Amino acid sequence: MTKMPAAMSQTIAHLGPVGTYTEAAALICQAWLTQNDVSNQYQLKPYPSIALTLEAVARGEVPLAIVPVENSLQGGVTMTMDTLWRLDQLQIHAALVMPIQHALLSHATSLEQIKQVYSHPQALGQCPLWLAENLPQAELIPANSTTEGIQYLSNPTIAAISSQRAAQLYGETVVACPINDHQDNCTRFLLISREAAPGGCFTSLALSLKANQPGSLLQLLQAFADRGINLSRIESRPSKRSMGDYLFFLDMEGDTRDPLAQAALSDLKSNSEMLKVFGSYDLLPDEFVRSVL
Repeated sequence: MTKMPAAMSQTIAHLGPVGTYTEAAALICQAWLTQNDVSNQYQLKPYPSIALTLEAVARGEVPLAIVPVENSLQGGVTMTMDTLWRLDQLQIHAALVMPIQHALLSHATSLEQIKQVYSHPQALGQCPLWLAENLPQAELIPANSTTEGIQYLSNPTIAAISSQRAAQLYGETVVACPINDHQDNCTRFLLISREAAPGGCFTSLALSLKANQPGSLLQLLQAFADRGINLSRIESRPSKRSMGDYLFFLDMEGDTRDPLAQAALSDLKSNSEMLKVFGSYDLLPDEFVRSVL
């Protein structure tokens, strides 16, 4: 009998600890990769921050990472965008959109007893109306992740905003759920690697302007309009060089292998100070994402 080759082990880095929404997204990617590549086994590895997660890929410490990039309520995840710009050679291999439902975890016997609420700034920013109405007395404390605050819950005056899955994993009590202000809350995650992007329906890129003068950004965007290429997202971030100096992150509908896209990117490269193309990729099907959750 022919001996089958042993499966290779691949690691997917994610923001930890166990129970974060990013870990849930990593589990979805794990299932997707396993379904499409039976020659590899995929394991998860948590990191304490988004920046360290991406840096692990850039250093070659791990081959893959999953990071949040955009929330439907809070917009872009600034740490992800800033780190993608800072590091070189990172490419997007896939994206997924995951529904987010926040839960309030606490040992308090009443909401009035809660004096502090811990969570990631994105989660806190997705529940302001609920928090103002139900916990006006509570201090909101930013944490590195949605599960970091769970370690303090032995104190009944403390609560954490996390997921129902995290409550189950850590054996904690859900006081209220969902508490996000909008029920269609969702987050887009990116699967990152140093390997060349596979191609697909979407392309992400970032650029800086040669000069801050009238028409500079319009000139760059015209490269897409002239060729009938739709931009599904554009967002600015401070360049950190001087006040009023910005980077621009764009999502283009199209593949870099398409001649029109190549022509547009060629124009951008000529007319921008620096252009980073993070690759073309596809979005995981919604039905697959929901089947894993």
